[in-house]
Amino acid sequence: MQLLTFSVEEAKNFSEQGCMEEWVHIFLKTVGENKEFSNGLKLERRYWLGPILISLNEINRCCGPEGNMEYQVPNTEWENQIKKFCEMLEKGWECPPLIVQHQSGKLIINDGNHRYEAMKRLGFKECWVILWDTKTPEYINKYVNDSYCRKKV
Repeated sequence: MQLLTFSVEEAKNFSEQGCMEEWVHIFLKTVGENKEFSNGLKLERRYWLGPILISLNEINRCCGPEGNMEYQVPNTEWENQIKKFCEMLEKGWECPPLIVQHQSGKLIINDGNHRYEAMKRLGFKECWVILWDTKTPEYINKYVNDSYCRKKV
């Protein structure tokens, strides 16, 4: 069995084979350490697109220490994770694509909030994401192509 790297290139390969959802679940249940999210995604049919390269300004966090976040994290815990990811990125780490939901005209990060914040603090302008929605594939493709997509695989 080949070990997975959870790189953008690997995600592209899975996507080309029509296995994007499989890659997402393997990632979430292993190094992504987000089994609950993986289980939740299985409750309903999802449509997947990506990985695509988009501007950091186009996506929104749902996790962090701020009071308005859906998933609040203690500030110390948040900052420790951000510091760890900043150090890894500065050493050349290619982080896995963020998993982002299209919801009511917004792009919300479901997995990768810490990675996003680290990239933002380091001055990154764009990042790779895997986008999902519960709408039809035609809708998600049109929405992304018209509104957000910088580079589609």
